Amino acid sequence: MMKTVNEVSRLTGVSIRTLHYYHTIGLLHPSSITDAGYRLYDDTALERLQQILLFRELEFPLREIRTILESRDFDRNKALEQQITLLTLKKEHLENLITFARGIQMTGVKNMNFDAFDTKKIDEYTERAKKQWGNTPAYHEFEEKSKERSREDTQRINKGLMDLFRKFGMIREQSPLSDDAGALVKELQNYITDNFYTCTDEILSGLGKMYADGGEFTASIDSAGGSGTAVFAAAAIAAYCGRH
Repeated sequence: MMKTVNEVSRLTGVSIRTLHYYHTIGLLHPSSITDAGYRLYDDTALERLQQILLFRELEFPLREIRTILESRDFDRNKALEQQITLLTLKKEHLENLITFARGIQMTGVKNMNFDAFDTKKIDEYTERAKKQWGNTPAYHEFEEKSKERSREDTQRINKGLMDLFRKFGMIREQSPLSDDAGALVKELQNYITDNFYTCTDEILSGLGKMYADGGEFTASIDSAGGSGTAVFAAAAIAAYCGRH
């Protein structure tokens, strides 16, 4: 069942302004938008929001979260395991603080022991998790290319990517094997390489499979190019990579 942006905000505690911002920067697209302009979110979108919030807990910048979630190497189960571990560490930390504060309250004695405030375990785990997710050549390349970008630059690049999928939508009645489709795939590959990371045929093939998996990628692409665009783009990518 679809949820409105207001319902998602109440359910998750994420402000409406933040949800709108996530949409603007291409991090979390609505599953659909009504004729009246209302954003609607399905379970797939909410699942992606959970992953976004997980990586925010790990203190990743938003632009890096998007790169990770769109990587073909993203492992949802591994991410959930990290979330559980991190929350457990934070729970233990809070319990230690509560015990410490109650001890002072009950005894009225000054306590100069600061062990309860030590966040070393949390900090070390967070750092290990960040290194694990960031330890790919594509991630490092994206990080290098995007570190000087302004918000406007990021929006312009994201819009350019969606414009490419609009082009796919305009020819989606053609064969994925057509010259037009092949030229668009090449344009897409070059665009990703120029603006994100080196998009090899192997990476491109993995992206194509994600585009048509029925999740948030599919919804975003179809929203840009029309129903069936994601499946067509995936087929065109598969045909292109097969020829190479």
